[in-house]
Amino acid sequence: MVAAGADLADEVGPARLTMGLLAERLGVRAPSLYKHVGGQEDLLRGIAALALGQAADAVGTAVQGLAGRDALAAALRAFRAFVVAHPGRYATTTGREPTGPEDPMALAGRRLLDVFRAVLRGYDVEEPQVDHALRTLRSLCHGFAVLEAAGGFRWSTDIDESFEWLLVFADRGLRAV
Repeated sequence: MVAAGADLADEVGPARLTMGLLAERLGVRAPSLYKHVGGQEDLLRGIAALALGQAADAVGTAVQGLAGRDALAAALRAFRAFVVAHPGRYATTTGREPTGPEDPMALAGRRLLDVFRAVLRGYDVEEPQVDHALRTLRSLCHGFAVLEAAGGFRWSTDIDESFEWLLVFADRGLRAV
């Protein structure tokens, strides 16, 4: 059911996703959904955990066997592709805090961060600076991908060429710290 909710969130956005709409999509009555989730927020938290896990899988697969700039480029491209392909489910990952360290959102989020930490090992980023580097990479890629998914780049310049600029910028920045 969470997977169906994630698909629906990608279609209509998480703000318009309701238990009633999901029940209609699944061909069941809304009260029967409550056997599987505690309510709307529980559904959105489940979708967020699913999305973080899927993003971790996509990015982790993309960087296998790579290091340095190649790993960075693969990670950022995979993250961008995931966000653009799944904008609704990805949107559920922001603004929600895990309820504790064993919360599925926390576990999936740590898996995704661990992949990016591994990418950073290809650079001379010292441990006290790793959190800053992770936040910078997420901000760069999150902002770009969310804007792209929302149709925010409407002028004529090639979007992929702009993303290559982002990759060069991130690589040079990580080399400079």
